[in-house]
Amino acid sequence: MAQRPGIFPTFFISGFECSTFRWKEKQRRDLTEETQHDRHVREDYNILRSLGIAVAREGIPWPMIDVGGRYDFSRIDPMIEAMAECQISPIWDLCHYGYPDDLDPFSDAFTERFASYCRAAAEYVIPRLRGPYFFTPINEITFFSFCGGEWGWAAPYGTTKEDRFRLRLSLCKAAIAGVKAIREVEPQARMVHIDPLVQVVAPRDQPDQIEAAEHETYVDTFLAWDIIYGKEHPELGGSPEILDIVGANNYSFGQMEYRAQGPHQALEPHDDRIKPLHDLLQTVWQRYQRPMIIGETSGLGGGRAAWLKDVVEESLAAVNSGMDLHGICLFPAVDMPDWHTGEWLHNGICDLVPEGDDLKRVPHEPYVAELRRWQKEFNRVIALDEDPLSDPVELQDVVDAAKRLRKVPDQNWS
Repeated sequence: MAQRPGIFPTFFISGFECSTFRWKEKQRRDLTEETQHDRHVREDYNILRSLGIAVAREGIPWPMIDVGGRYDFSRIDPMIEAMAECQISPIWDLCHYGYPDDLDPFSDAFTERFASYCRAAAEYVIPRLRGPYFFTPINEITFFSFCGGEWGWAAPYGTTKEDRFRLRLSLCKAAIAGVKAIREVEPQARMVHIDPLVQVVAPRDQPDQIEAAEHETYVDTFLAWDIIYGKEHPELGGSPEILDIVGANNYSFGQMEYRAQGPHQALEPHDDRIKPLHDLLQTVWQRYQRPMIIGETSGLGGGRAAWLKDVVEESLAAVNSGMDLHGICLFPAVDMPDWHTGEWLHNGICDLVPEGDDLKRVPHEPYVAELRRWQKEFNRVIALDEDPLSDPVELQDVVDAAKRLRKVPDQNWS
């Protein structure tokens, strides 16, 4: 890892909630609008710049851009302008749970239309921003297939395990086609395929569920990445180069106790069955041997700083053991609402505080202080250089910090 520069200009990354699903009542949600990121885009990117973060996951809302196969990308022009002004490099999220109303995600037309849209998106954004260029074709294929394919939370409102498998296969097929379409425009474009890190355990009093729990942990969790890599369903055209960068999301609720029906139950904070993040990352690394990032991570409320400390120490342990880890995405940059209740989660770098019709951005100071402490530990600036995109992060600084902090820490799930 230390023998070459990092993939990204900064080790710490961030991003903005940008879901555009049709939710349970079949209404279209637009989380970019709900968080007012569309109204505060310059302020939001200036906040990242002031925090020494030069990379952000940002969404292009497919169902709002693509109307019957005709594209209008003007909606993202303010984002592009703000990125250029603040010198923030995007990881463009091309499908964040939402797709056009006239498409059936189980059809061949879905794959063809998605590939065309990916090509058009690349043709639009690449001439307008400096490279390198990063894309996430379809966000969290595995979670999307549960959310829309088995639990019925979002379109296409599937309700069975068979629906979940069919949706995942279709999304993987589309994602592979999307990667190929983007690389017709820019052969050097990098892909970041995002999915959750998951560990599922059987209830202590139900040993008969051990096999099912282990199947979800070691088979089901990895199937989408396996298909994109080409390990499974090679007829769809996956390969290691198409998988490219693995984005592994890490949240406390990713470690769960098995339930035969519906979502599993998140483990309590001090459950002795919780595995360290280092161990979860090791499973991903051994399976693919591809560059990795923590694709999303955040604590909640007053536990955000402690969560960040734990995640960074575990990530440094991963670096120290030889994993090719290139970044940690503090997600989201600004608060987001719980999809079900609408209550603010208080999981962002900034809380959102209502002021009349406006949502004021208020940095969570303990979280920011912990971020700055680690930037100093890495011997990095805590605000961006004059031209942060001119030189990627020197991973030797991260490796040196890992050597100074060899221990894998105790869990602190606040």
